[in-house]
Amino acid sequence: MTDHDDHVEKFWSRLGGINSGMLGLTEDARLVPMSHYAEAETGRLWFITAKGTDLARSLAAGGKDAVHVVGDEGKGLFARIHGTLALSDDRAKLDELWNAVAASWFEDGQQDEDIQLLRFDLAEAEVWATGGSLSFIYQIAKSKVTGNKPDMGEHFTLSF
Repeated sequence: MTDHDDHVEKFWSRLGGINSGMLGLTEDARLVPMSHYAEAETGRLWFITAKGTDLARSLAAGGKDAVHVVGDEGKGLFARIHGTLALSDDRAKLDELWNAVAASWFEDGQQDEDIQLLRFDLAEAEVWATGGSLSFIYQIAKSKVTGNKPDMGEHFTLSF
């Protein structure tokens, strides 16, 4: 396995274990917390939101450049992900993604008229992959004993 393949696998496997991040358009500094659904095979993330949100309304004229930022020390992944965010009317995908968490936001469940699916086609990700919180503690303790800087993991960029 090449370093690139290893980085891709590490990114998607760790991202799949993280439930949320901060999503926004690159033209606007405002990011909002959103749960994502990772789809490695297509290089996409999916989001379920309401049609009345600022984010959904801003996409009415078409897809826009966006950023999704995730960080989870326990999973050992910190990433800034760039791509194109667009509205989607894919009912089959909504059926596939629908769960109790999504249902809690919509009074009429999956049939609620306010549901809006968002598709995020990834272009690039800057990734910091660490050994997780226990590794962090070990690396800090080791640096105090040896005087060397701690090894905080890998930093790489992926293009999709």
